[in-house]
Amino acid sequence: MKLLFKNATVFPITSKPFVGDVLVEDGKISKVGQIKPTRSVEVIDLEGKFLLPGFIDAHAHIGLYPEGLGSTESEGNETTDPVTAHLQALDAFYPEDESIKKALSGGVTTAFVVMGSGNPVGGMGFIAKFKGKTVMDMCLVNPAGVKMALGENPKRVYSEKKMMPTTRMGTAAVIRTFLLKSQDYMKKKEQALKEGKEFLERDPKYEVGEKLLKRELPARIHAHRMDDIVTAIRLAEEFNLRIVLEHCTEGYRVADLLASKKIPVVAGPLMTFATKLELRNMTMEALKILVEKKVLVALMCDHPVIPLEFASVQAATAMRYGMKEEELLKMLTINPAKILGLEERIGSIEVGKDADLVVWSGHPFDMKSVVERVYIDGQLVYSK
Repeated sequence: MKLLFKNATVFPITSKPFVGDVLVEDGKISKVGQIKPTRSVEVIDLEGKFLLPGFIDAHAHIGLYPEGLGSTESEGNETTDPVTAHLQALDAFYPEDESIKKALSGGVTTAFVVMGSGNPVGGMGFIAKFKGKTVMDMCLVNPAGVKMALGENPKRVYSEKKMMPTTRMGTAAVIRTFLLKSQDYMKKKEQALKEGKEFLERDPKYEVGEKLLKRELPARIHAHRMDDIVTAIRLAEEFNLRIVLEHCTEGYRVADLLASKKIPVVAGPLMTFATKLELRNMTMEALKILVEKKVLVALMCDHPVIPLEFASVQAATAMRYGMKEEELLKMLTINPAKILGLEERIGSIEVGKDADLVVWSGHPFDMKSVVERVYIDGQLVYSK
């Protein structure tokens, strides 16, 4: 199937906006520019409309806290053990969550779906495109990262249970112990294989630890306060982990350190207030400081904290605090694609990429603008 989007104001993201056309063939973008229609092409005239790539949220709990089902149906945290590395968010995802359609109505087509921050080692998240009926229809990559958490959340959860960790040093020690045991597990496995023996001590937790230590999966580390951010970096360097910092509320205070170590950040949510002590130094200027220091930053809603449908609203708000429009659009598109390792497939309107395209009535940062149509892999999945 061929679709030709004509006469739109196109935002490729990786180059300057222009008025022109985008041709889609077999779910991929095949041409961008000024294109003459042929008989075999369905033409969609978008004169006066804006065409952008689908937005990407690199940290969301959508489908794990289903809208309208109440707290008893929450699947976000398995708080029965501080180390649950072997859990998969995929197994808890509810594909009929009403929030998914609403996310599409806000131009969001892809998300990294991950468990909450109740455990120091929480489990594995996956990348979803919001199309189809089942979780396997939506799943793009699984697993795509291992959730870890520092700071107040795991302390609060396990203080109530009167078990470790109840302090920051306890939380770091739980993570370190898990990684040390993973190293020992790897040595046992390697020795068995070296001796030509079958390895019969498989442990799903340490299988995940092995993937972390081999840098096959990144550690996605929840850290708000500056000291927790630095602890995350120390742990990463101790065990040679790939890491992404989640929230990174006080990251602006160590922006030079983050830049020097090339550590990506999924920042946010911004449109909230200090609900706990570790958020007291939150500032809307943080994004500007991080960008000026050349840190790779994506912007999260932390759905359901801010519903995904308001991703563009949150980004637009940041312009009040010195952020540039083009940088914010990158934080919703190509930057999260890079952080997720999918920049060759999604995040911009370029030849060869997936045809995840959103038709807006106007600029997405204009509060009067609405999403009129959403295409994922060239298939219409939402229309107003």
